[in-house]
Amino acid sequence: GFVFISATPPVDMVTGEMVRGDIETQTEASLKALKHCLEAAGTSLEKVVMVRIYAVNSGFYNAINRIYAKYFATNPPARSFVPVASWPMEFDIEIECVAVA
Repeated sequence: GFVFISATPPVDMVTGEMVRGDIETQTEASLKALKHCLEAAGTSLEKVVMVRIYAVNSGFYNAINRIYAKYFATNPPARSFVPVASWPMEFDIEIECVAVA
């Protein structure tokens, strides 16, 4: 089967608070939260087959890639980068994925 993790914002999984900061800080927090959710569901980053990244600025692409590469260094999954015009939330990125269970 598969595990589907919905769009995950830059949330601190210990405090439940949104992580503020530049896009690198927010990307790191989103990926840590994603990793936490995957592990809670009994899977891992190594089993991710698809990632979709939503960001409020297409100019963030390279900065996001630098952080993303630390989590998916070898055999990265298929990925989409989706710039969004705006949203009502107080953060700049959300990441969702599909992983093998």
